[in-house]
Amino acid sequence: MGGPLQTGTPESGTQAFDGMSLLLDTNAFLWWAAGSRKLSRTVIRMIEDHSTEVFVSAASAWEISTKVRIGKLPEAEWMAGQFRRVLQSQSFRELPISIEHADLAGSLHGDHRDPFDRLLAAQCRIETLTIATNDAALKSLGVKAVW
Repeated sequence: MGGPLQTGTPESGTQAFDGMSLLLDTNAFLWWAAGSRKLSRTVIRMIEDHSTEVFVSAASAWEISTKVRIGKLPEAEWMAGQFRRVLQSQSFRELPISIEHADLAGSLHGDHRDPFDRLLAAQCRIETLTIATNDAALKSLGVKAVW
């Protein structure tokens, strides 16, 4: 992951996000599901705001399962194989991977080589989503990001 994004926080803790569509990156989803304090207050407020439609990509399920299998993400072993159940328990929407997403992910210009992040960026661009991430490198792929 890159360094944190430079983002402001809403002026009021009661600010509505007026129907924003938010895609959680893999870490943001893991941190939310685990109740971690690593999430920013802005992202927490956005997720908790009932007007925000929260999505999690099938690419995150792929990333978590892959990294658990190869030993790079042992702390997420509890989620591997339970991804859909965790999504449903949080009332988050599943974002499937389409041919258009995959095609754009492979053709995006930029130095960011992580295939999972490239797929999330492509999904954000095609579906007009804002991504919740602290990975500054995703911004180089032309996405709107919050943290």
